[in-house]
Amino acid sequence: MHDFARNGVLILVGAPFYDAAHGGILMCTSLFHPREECFTMDARSLTPADLSRAHASFADCTCNAIARNAVTSVGVRKAARDPQAVALASTTFDVQLTQGDVCDQERSGRCWMFASLNTMRFRIMKKLKLKTFELSQSYPLFWDKYERCNWFFEHVIETAGEPLASRDIAFLLADPLCDGGQWDMFASLVKKYGVVPKEAMPETACSSNTGDLDGYLTRYIRMGAKRLREAVRTGAEADEVAAIKRELMDGCYRVLAICLGEPPASFEARIRDKDDKLVVNGTYTPIDFFREFVDMNLDDFVSVINAPTDDKPYLHSYSVKFLGNVIEDGGVRHVNLPIEALKRAAIAQLKDGLPVWFGSDVDQGFLPADGVLDPDALDVDTLFGLPIEAGLDKAARLDYGESLMTHAMTLQGVSLDAEGNPTRWRIENSWGDDHGKDGYDIASDRWFDEYVYQVVVDKKYLTAEELAAYEMEPIELAPWDPMGALAH
Repeated sequence: MHDFARNGVLILVGAPFYDAAHGGILMCTSLFHPREECFTMDARSLTPADLSRAHASFADCTCNAIARNAVTSVGVRKAARDPQAVALASTTFDVQLTQGDVCDQERSGRCWMFASLNTMRFRIMKKLKLKTFELSQSYPLFWDKYERCNWFFEHVIETAGEPLASRDIAFLLADPLCDGGQWDMFASLVKKYGVVPKEAMPETACSSNTGDLDGYLTRYIRMGAKRLREAVRTGAEADEVAAIKRELMDGCYRVLAICLGEPPASFEARIRDKDDKLVVNGTYTPIDFFREFVDMNLDDFVSVINAPTDDKPYLHSYSVKFLGNVIEDGGVRHVNLPIEALKRAAIAQLKDGLPVWFGSDVDQGFLPADGVLDPDALDVDTLFGLPIEAGLDKAARLDYGESLMTHAMTLQGVSLDAEGNPTRWRIENSWGDDHGKDGYDIASDRWFDEYVYQVVVDKKYLTAEELAAYEMEPIELAPWDPMGALAH
């Protein structure tokens, strides 16, 4: 049988092909070769010789056929799963904190809020001796979207003189109301608006699934951006521009109130402890509730990143252009340190009985059904016989767009070897208790090295040199830098 193509499809060696016009299954017996006379080929072109070489390389090893059979049947991750490495993910740790029921962010990108609230509800549960407790996640969602609309409009006004085709303006307009965020942004919200129990502002259809809220509100504020840019560029006075912004912000509030309900100015709270004793009974404002029951000095907690790239020397402070929400509180600030410093500070805080907020590239080396984060448990390189994961180190992954911060979670435990070095990390996720190991994931220390980019810790766990670096005037990173990706 001769090489052939049907309906523009290339047919490869040994591949059965159903040809309805000719009434049956055809079996290809040799590699299809494109007709060279149809094209003018040069040194850049893929030639028949290239295809023959690639096919011969594939056919030369039976392991490729075995891998093909496995992957086409069950998918890449199941085929690459190493059961012996998975078995090492013990659920008992040397340092292990006790948290309440696992929360679920559902179809939203609020991981940074859930992780932040998980650190705060832990304090409430400990203080009041509660079995479980949950703070409202729709409450900060409302205020973040509202503040972020104002943040967006202010930057639109500030950059009105720049052309729409500039990269900065394109970035501003691309996704101004995404669900993502950073610890510093959450701290700004809590300082201004406090927190409330979940009962005081429960979830709605639009907080659990933010797609329509984000889509329609983004469309509205892009219209607002057009109005503001045109007003500035045609010479409108500052008070005229401010009046337009106030009108637009009233519209933002309306959309948010319709989708999420209005946030309570005050609320009644009655809370019983694990022995069914009434331990809270009163009326509180959100700020008062935070001060009395969370009792946390937000200014004590600092963001420490690990970005081992040439453009970000260690022991320097960094901010990210356009990244923030509450305009009067500024943006975000990180200090860049070696990964050993992040682990040292995180372990110290866990040993002192407090969880640790952290940001990572969660999908790398991840087996979601097992709740395992471990490059050794997902042996993709052996499966394909290529240096897919080994080919780039952490710095190169950041530089070449292969990795960035995608998800925030909470460290709730760690196991240590005889020398006190970490071996495994216990992670509270926010994907419900049917995920992973009853809502938790187990990370190897190698995964921490490779894919953890940020921890938020009390500044008392930093050395004097590290703290001085944090307090330096920050170097501003580009809006699209991977250290700002968690908020996009």
